[in-house]
Amino acid sequence: MIPFLYQRLPLMEEMMAAGGPIMVPLVLLSMVMWTLIIHRTLYFRRLYRKNMPRKTAAACIRENHRPDPTQYRGAVAMLVNEFMNRRSGSPDTDRQILDETVIILVSALSRHLTLIGVLARVAPLLGLLGTVFGMIATFDIISVFGTGNVRGMAGGISQALITTQTGLLVAIPGLYMHHFLTRRAENLKHRIAAVGMFLHRSI
Repeated sequence: MIPFLYQRLPLMEEMMAAGGPIMVPLVLLSMVMWTLIIHRTLYFRRLYRKNMPRKTAAACIRENHRPDPTQYRGAVAMLVNEFMNRRSGSPDTDRQILDETVIILVSALSRHLTLIGVLARVAPLLGLLGTVFGMIATFDIISVFGTGNVRGMAGGISQALITTQTGLLVAIPGLYMHHFLTRRAENLKHRIAAVGMFLHRSI
């Protein structure tokens, strides 16, 4: 993988130079967006794995002991652990604490998803801005040299096309991953809320 990247490095540098100044914010935007996507993907993957049954979670709360971390690490185990950290011993208070814990965990699932969606939607706009810059450069060359300077015109058109292409290459997978992660977050929210309602009977 690393040798492959080294081989493509001169091509990437050439594209960065040909794309003009808009390529820098586009690349930075892409890096931030994919860092958040990878972080959320790994986080959701951990919450989906090694989930404990509702009855086991209820038994943990009744007997006041934490889930075995080597056996259960999913969303339900996280809910039980967070509740155990905050429980007071009073049934009425503990029910309120359980509801608050569910709300906190459900809210945390949506963290960074809005930003991922915004970054994915901004990318094609930056690409369009690069297109405008490229066309302005092309028209400037035409106004000075006429249509005889084909090489100069090609540079402006190349800048316009490269930035448009880069913006779309960042936006399309970003929008797909935003939709994918949003669906996973919604599924986890429903699971945590349903388990929270079930655990009310065990307090």
